[in-house]
Amino acid sequence: MTDEDGKPRDKLVAIKQAWAEAGRLLTGKPDPARAERLPPGQRLVTNWPVLDLGVQPAVSREDWALDVDGAVVNPLRWTWADLMAQPQVESVSDIHCVTQWSRFDNRWSGVSTQHLLSVAQPLPGAAHVVLHGYDGYTTNVRLDHFAGDDCLLAHSHDEAPISRVHGGPVRVIIPQWYLWKSAKWLKRIEIRRDDSPGFWEVRGYHNEGDPWSEQRYR
Repeated sequence: MTDEDGKPRDKLVAIKQAWAEAGRLLTGKPDPARAERLPPGQRLVTNWPVLDLGVQPAVSREDWALDVDGAVVNPLRWTWADLMAQPQVESVSDIHCVTQWSRFDNRWSGVSTQHLLSVAQPLPGAAHVVLHGYDGYTTNVRLDHFAGDDCLLAHSHDEAPISRVHGGPVRVIIPQWYLWKSAKWLKRIEIRRDDSPGFWEVRGYHNEGDPWSEQRYR
């Protein structure tokens, strides 16, 4: 699944960037009211497709660490033991991938983003978050989106540890937005006052990514 040098596959990235330029998968029927459970242009699946940049870092629980820094009162560095010492939550949510599939009723376990933010304490004026993965991936989200009631740093899915191919040992889950915003192999959470578009956002994907408004591309 990786190139020999461990870098994202250029061909894969070029294909998906071309999708953004062509507006691939857009139906033209956005539903801002979110009246339907399945967003426009999506198809329901029961499996969990694997999509990445061609890089799947192998990070053990013993080696995993998370840094939270930037515009915060209390910069953090959590090891696996630190993460597991935090209040644990369970959440059930749907996920929606920009490549047109959705999966209902995913059961997650982990630490809520609201708890993490209560510990780190963003500074006045902080409004954005950049998520960094061990694979070099980044994505940007608004701070209020990241702090949603159903958002968490997930270590388990459907009562099993999240596998390496799906972003384990820890990934972000922000279920109200397209899944590319839910960074895998989480390494760093950067709190910012200003916005900083991530890997796909600078390659033609939408800055926010609301599935019900079909914000696939900018």
